[in-house]
Amino acid sequence: MQTSLRAELWDVIAAEAASESPLWAAALRPSDRRELEPVFSPLGEDRYALGLETIYEGYLLHYGRPRLFSPADGDTALLLGDYLFAHGLVRIARLRIVQAVGDLAELISLCGQIRAEGRSDDGAAWAATAACLGRGDLDEARAAMRHDRDSAPLLALAHATAGSDAVESALGGHRRRVS
Repeated sequence: MQTSLRAELWDVIAAEAASESPLWAAALRPSDRRELEPVFSPLGEDRYALGLETIYEGYLLHYGRPRLFSPADGDTALLLGDYLFAHGLVRIARLRIVQAVGDLAELISLCGQIRAEGRSDDGAAWAATAACLGRGDLDEARAAMRHDRDSAPLLALAHATAGSDAVESALGGHRRRVS
């Protein structure tokens, strides 16, 4: 992802959330305290970066340490996270790639299941989805994770598509955000 695109990505997420609600505006960190670290978008196509990082920020509001926001309480974090999930899906839907929207909906569902089971091994799902978004080749690997708790097929897809160094870097960033 280009540096200017990366900087613009954070500005867009912050500005649009702030314009949607004074509650979201109040939850924004001061610009000098934001952690502008893309985690999974570098694994995929640039056209998906804004939607993917919007959804990931929503995920972090639910399960980790967000990069742009610091809500006053858990209820606000939950609502803001849900807003960002929905807004990220809308961003991807504007690209008119139905498979990509489906992949992200499946990702949100799978991560919810993993977290509800008290597990934290959802990094493979994020990495594979980011790397293979919209290509239609995630179903079997997601099923292995959902039914057998086996992340190996998802990791193999991510490594084969995005490269091992990039995947390991993303997984390291993810661990720092959710541990």
